[in-house]
Amino acid sequence: MTRVSLDGQVAVITGAARGVGALLARKMAARGAKVALVGLEPEELERVSASLHGDSAYWHADVTDHEAMARVAAEVKERFGKVDIAVANAGVAAGGPFQDSDPVAWRRVIEVNLIGGAVTARAFLPVLEESRGYFLQIASLAAITPAPMMTAYCASKSGVEAFAHSLRAEVGYKGVGVGVGYLSWTDTDMVRGADADELLRDVRQRLPWPTNKTYPLGPAVDRLVAGIERRSPHVYGQWWLRGMQGIRGYLAPLVGGPLGQREMRAVADRIRQAGGVATGLVGAGGAADEKARAGR
Repeated sequence: MTRVSLDGQVAVITGAARGVGALLARKMAARGAKVALVGLEPEELERVSASLHGDSAYWHADVTDHEAMARVAAEVKERFGKVDIAVANAGVAAGGPFQDSDPVAWRRVIEVNLIGGAVTARAFLPVLEESRGYFLQIASLAAITPAPMMTAYCASKSGVEAFAHSLRAEVGYKGVGVGVGYLSWTDTDMVRGADADELLRDVRQRLPWPTNKTYPLGPAVDRLVAGIERRSPHVYGQWWLRGMQGIRGYLAPLVGGPLGQREMRAVADRIRQAGGVATGLVGAGGAADEKARAGR
């Protein structure tokens, strides 16, 4: 596919205070993009914005709030004159057995990851139609294959993948490109937060190679940037994820059957002895989300 220069393009990135979103903003700004940052941590957003080369601004908003995101879209259009790219990157995670999960945290994962992606698309599609732009929905390896103790995250990422594919069919004839970005375990606050729980870390490390490794953030974001420049329908943060697409039909029966059940049997006694695993949102981003909701 032909690459389109990011120079002068206006890109909106949600979940931009840290991790994938913050580095994506830096790399796109370095290529000449004007960047609008959206998230729940004003001080972090300000810090990221100040570090960018070129024109940028930030908005404090919850991606699950329709009215707030509609306001952001209008203000971004007023501030920059257009929007060429919108990246629905905001996400949270919670781990542990479903039966023991915190129902509030479980629901919030679905709300932020799935509903938040849809709210972001709803807010920015009108301006993307004007520019014949590109919407990138960040999904995950969790959309390709299920995993035990990740029911909310897998459900949400499978949902956003299906949402983005359906949306592409609806808006493609209008000139709007829609892509799905896939990332495996990448070195972010979210993954480090999950790994802080010994049981969650051990379960992940028992997964088959190459799904059991944590991958560096920089190369993964470079791949996302290249996918945005190409307006790719599928963008893979790690090279081997493309190959997973061809075998995904075999993965759910395997993980839900002998492989996953074997791993859960192996850790069941440890979970009971430990009194369970952490059930809230993980990482600094999860803490920021809980703090923002508590302050309402």
